Amino acid sequence: MLKLNLPEFDFKIKKDEGKIWIFDIIRKKFVILTSEEWVRQHFLHYLITEMKYPKSLLKIETGLNYNTLMKRSDIQIYDREGKPWMIVECKAPEQKLTQQTIAQVSAYNATIKTRYVAITNGLTHYCYEIDWQGNKTTFVDAIPPYQ
Repeated sequence: MLKLNLPEFDFKIKKDEGKIWIFDIIRKKFVILTSEEWVRQHFLHYLITEMKYPKSLLKIETGLNYNTLMKRSDIQIYDREGKPWMIVECKAPEQKLTQQTIAQVSAYNATIKTRYVAITNGLTHYCYEIDWQGNKTTFVDAIPPYQ
């Protein structure tokens, strides 16, 4: 797999059924290793190890309703009161982060209403803070520390 612009971590890989699997520390099981999953696992470890986000407040592939469709967010982070605080959209490293990517996660967030939205392809990371009362979105230059 491609080296990412995120800290390396001690990952567990296995090969089974002709596929490669990686252990997900949040779901506590092996999942099929895709390029996007490689990014998600790196970003999860970054949030937990480097940024000190509580593992218990992270959820993976959480379902949400968008219009009449059922969608899944890659990572949701909750505050200590159990309310959604940040949503993270992970893309494969070869996929560029475009305005369409931002629109996708923003549309998801219209339902969830988190304070922060982050997108990453493992090489580039963007984060935005949303002020829902002021109807304002501000680019932040780094992933915020967990409060």
